[in-house]
This record gives sequence, structure tokens and C-alpha cells, in this order.
Amino acid sequence: MQDDVDPVQAPRRARGRPRGWDDKTAQNTIKSLDRAMEVFEFLSTDQGKTLSAIAEQTEQSPATVYRILTTLERRGLVEHEADAQLWYIGAQAFVIGARFLRRTSLVERARPILRQLMEATGETANLGIEKSGMVLFLSQVETHENIRAFFPPGTLSPMYASGIGKALLAEMTDERALGVFTATEPVQFTQHTLRTGDDLLAELQATRARGYSIDGEEKNLGMSCVAAPVFDMNREAVAGLSVSGPTSRVSWDRLDQFSRAVRDAATALTHAIGGEVP
Repeated sequence: MQDDVDPVQAPRRARGRPRGWDDKTAQNTIKSLDRAMEVFEFLSTDQGKTLSAIAEQTEQSPATVYRILTTLERRGLVEHEADAQLWYIGAQAFVIGARFLRRTSLVERARPILRQLMEATGETANLGIEKSGMVLFLSQVETHENIRAFFPPGTLSPMYASGIGKALLAEMTDERALGVFTATEPVQFTQHTLRTGDDLLAELQATRARGYSIDGEEKNLGMSCVAAPVFDMNREAVAGLSVSGPTSRVSWDRLDQFSRAVRDAATALTHAIGGEVP
């Protein structure tokens, strides 16, 4: 006769999950894959590098890096320029990234709104989110002008030197915003870049009062931007919309026009994703 079964049992492991599923320590990682991803991520942020430069920057041997790169090249994730002996991100990386973008309705619903924003202002319209203390640009509709701002999907930019970044920082508490600002050594891109935490807090206070942010040549001289936040159903800022272009066109005398268009677009996208403006 079998023993009675204890009614209190350990939860059954979900199908497809090995033992130790929640254990994320080093013993459950594939070291060679981890090294490969380190090379891949480095190349994605600093393209056009030689084998020796990649090896030096990632602190791996040239032989290991070469094997990683040739493996990634076979998958189309990186490309090699033979004449200059330089390595770049490959087209397949974009294909995979595009599949991620299709996963979220934010990008899909933003496309027509970005196009309308570009047509209303005549300048490039952008969509971005916060990612690990940076602005990650997800989508863009470019202006037809010859001189234009260009932030291709996947571009990362410091939040304190970005219109979208400051729009999102303004929705955080001062303590959290300062934490983002000081998490890495701030870079002085131009003479207009915010220099100190006090500068940041003053800028965020002004942004909250206006309801939109301004990037006045803080990342690139001659380029300016106006941005506003997008909110989800919990009234939390989940993204930002902006228009950007040469300061000669995105100018102070047209600020009212740009700010109204950007705020209207951000409100439209907020409603399109089921969100609510605070």
C-alpha cells in the first residue's frame, strides 16, 4: 500500500524550465556566449573597429575575438570590410531588433502620429524611451529638408543632453533624476550641456512648469529639439516624442508652434496606447 501523499507539495516546475531556473549566478551562464555578447554589444556602440582594437577594449585575446566575429559574421550579425580590416554591425542585427520593435504596440501606434508631427512642423519627429539611464530611440520620421537631425532606431543618448531625456527626467523625483545624472561621469558635449546636478534640477523645474523640454544645442552645436512625455494607463511616463532640427529652424521665435505640436502629438500617443495624461 502506498504512503499517503502530503497535500502540501513544492510547486511543479513549469514545462521548458530546467532546475535552477531562477538562479542567475555565474554557474548558470555560458561563458563563451557571454564573451561573444560582450564583443557584439561593444561593436554595436562603437562601430568600424579593427580586430586588435576590439580585443583590447573587451580585454579578450585576438584569437578569441576573431572566432567570435567570424561566428557572428556567418549569422549576418556583423560584417567585415576587408580593405580597411574593420568590423561593423550586420544587417541581421537590424532584422532581430525590428522583431523586438514589432512586439510593442507603442512603436506601431506612434508611426502615424510621428508622421503627422513631422508634417505639422516640417522637422524630424522622434520616439524614444529610457533604457538603463539613457534615451533609446525607437522610431523616427525624417523631414524632407536637406539639413536634418538623424537618430536611427537603436541610437543611445545621455538623458541630460536630450530633449526626450529631459522630458522623462522631469517626470521622475529629483532624487531619481540626480541618480541618473551621476550614475556615469557627465560629458560636456558643448558649452550648453548641463554641468552640475543643480543645473539639472533647475532645468527640470522649468520643464515641469512648461510641460515640455528643450534641448538647446546641448548635444550638438547647431541642433535643437523640443520634446514631451507619453504616459501609460498608470499615468507614468513611458516614452517621449520630439521634433529636432537645425537651430535656425527650431528657433525661439517658433517655440510656441513646436511646443504645441509636440504636446498634442504626445497626448495623442498617450491616448492611442490607452494611457492618461496626469
